Amino acid sequence: MASNAEHRLRKRLLRIAHLTGLFLAMSLICLPGLWIVLNSFRPTVEIMAKPPVWIPNSLNLDHYRAMFGGVGEGGVPVLTYFRNSLIISVTSTLVALLVGMAGGYAFARYRFKGKAALFVGLMATRAVPGVALSLPLFIIMARAGIIDTHFGLILTYVALNVPFTVWLIDGFFRQVPRELAEAAEIDGCTRWQAFWKVEFPVARAGIASAGIFAFLTSWNEYALASQLTRSVNSKTMPVGLLDFTSQFTLNWGGMCALAVLMIIPALVLTFLVQKHLIAGLTFGGVKG
Repeated sequence: MASNAEHRLRKRLLRIAHLTGLFLAMSLICLPGLWIVLNSFRPTVEIMAKPPVWIPNSLNLDHYRAMFGGVGEGGVPVLTYFRNSLIISVTSTLVALLVGMAGGYAFARYRFKGKAALFVGLMATRAVPGVALSLPLFIIMARAGIIDTHFGLILTYVALNVPFTVWLIDGFFRQVPRELAEAAEIDGCTRWQAFWKVEFPVARAGIASAGIFAFLTSWNEYALASQLTRSVNSKTMPVGLLDFTSQFTLNWGGMCALAVLMIIPALVLTFLVQKHLIAGLTFGGVKG
């Protein structure tokens, strides 16, 4: 009895230590985000105070009103930047997913000459930093006349996301038994119907995961967007943060307010597809 009691006590202490460690780790991870949210509601005097003011004396919406031109600090075209980011991110994600599904399914299901070399070459493109491509991309797009356009950025983000989506979706389709599609074809389905009605629903969680990562990559990307956009009509929200900087000052409150607005769509999307995301990340990890 004493041994069982000691075992239960040790197990309980280990669980408490585990949960405490997770709480501390998550606190450290979330602290910068919470600090940004807090600064978006604090007056500039408190943000710039030295030593830092950890507990705010007052909270207000001045930075949000200023961002939309309500306080006289100069309105930033946030709605235009938001529209640009939404169009570019959603479109590039959908295209990358379509190409990734086709490529991932082909690599997972078919055999063809040069398959291994093509796959390795496609994955090797992920080893090239995006910043290293900024100058060649700028020259090519300038000559093609698509610099400072939605189309140019969409092409860029599709090219960046396709290798990752192909690799991720390929792994998920490899976990789907071939026998499912073969049984559907025996029952009278065409190859397309077998894919869409049988294989796609099984791998849907993995495809959702690939879509989330592709969207967040496009939504948060700054380096290439800052080089390939010039006007308000094409700038995205990360590039719009520069509107809060001047030669001698930085509007930290305005930048934090815009950062909060950038975080909201990503959080909403993550919560909406959280079930699919968790299922996709664990898909194939346990086999019956």
